[in-house]
Amino acid sequence: MPETALPGRRGQAARNDVVILDAAREVFLVDPKAPISHVAERAGVGISALYRRYPSKEFLLCRLCHDGLRTFIAEAEAAAEEPDGWAALTGFLGRVVDADVHSLTVHLAGTFTPTPEMGEDARRAGELSGRLVERARETGRLRPDAVTEDLGMILECCSAIRVDDPERTAQLRRRYLALLVEGLAAANGPDLPGPPPRPGEMNGRWRPS
Repeated sequence: MPETALPGRRGQAARNDVVILDAAREVFLVDPKAPISHVAERAGVGISALYRRYPSKEFLLCRLCHDGLRTFIAEAEAAAEEPDGWAALTGFLGRVVDADVHSLTVHLAGTFTPTPEMGEDARRAGELSGRLVERARETGRLRPDAVTEDLGMILECCSAIRVDDPERTAQLRRRYLALLVEGLAAANGPDLPGPPPRPGEMNGRWRPS
């Protein structure tokens, strides 16, 4: 069923919200220290309209990252419905890379204080990721020394790929994700060097600097 458009001012506010969030992603991926006025300018809205929605830059940054986390959770929940554990894991990775969730994680970590709700969702995301890894392991297709925390590192590696053309960026990210997924396969190569990431090892970067 198609979504019903909101009437009048509510509809305009909803449209402004989408425009503001899209502009904020573009601005802060280039320069996390950019002033919020740059977002208003990119969005084509007045600064007062922006502040009515987002009373501070920190509030806006938090919204951006939390939206990305919710997207991650939604994709992990969708992957849980896939009957094949290996296909569930690899399909999940592909969709999260396409959604460009981790670019914001890399660029904005430490620029705001995460909310308790974000902490709860982060734990949920970790639980869902862990289940995907275990299901993939049960198929015998995941290398035994791969751990749940490796997924985040793989996704961040892909998010670092960015060129001026968004379509080319997506192509390159898919190419290198395919190479990284090959490295997750059980039959490939010797044991991985060094210890894997520890649970919570990367959490320190979320402390405001």
